[in-house]
Amino acid sequence: MEISGEHRIPAPRREVWAALNDPGVLQASIPGCETLNKESDTSYTAGVVSKIGSIKARFKGKVDFTDIAPPSSYTISGQGQGGMAGSAKGSARVELEECGPQETLLRYTANAEVAGKLATVGSRVIQGVVRKTADDFFCNFVEQVSGVKPTVAAPAKPTAGVNRLVWAIAAGVVVAAAVIAYMLL
Repeated sequence: MEISGEHRIPAPRREVWAALNDPGVLQASIPGCETLNKESDTSYTAGVVSKIGSIKARFKGKVDFTDIAPPSSYTISGQGQGGMAGSAKGSARVELEECGPQETLLRYTANAEVAGKLATVGSRVIQGVVRKTADDFFCNFVEQVSGVKPTVAAPAKPTAGVNRLVWAIAAGVVVAAAVIAYMLL
């Protein structure tokens, strides 16, 4: 499943970059994130609770950052296990573009795969959960970065595929959940 999108964040690019690399900000932004531990400058472990359709699972996973070009971009790769619910893995390319002194455009393109019970739920249900989780992530993230709680995440425009990032950063971190969300960013 490919996921891509972009969001305008009301903060300077350096502040957005710092927030995307701050475990506290990410944990507060990722829906269902119970733990987020920085293992190294390029690696995190996380525990996320997520519900997809009738399946509620606690995921444990690892996310690695590569191709790091501060404060402009990086690639997030991660995988998570949800016990009997299944597993997920994916990666996301996150890019930041300064649009003004107090505005940053965050773009992402992510690929995710699910296996196990999760794969039987169906792509439409999974895409709906991904969209909702990503919307929640960006609302939370904007509030963490700017101190302003948006009524809706500030999308710039929809792009091809599902319009969001999951634990990314959920990757899934977003993936990222999520992923990542972000992984997942």
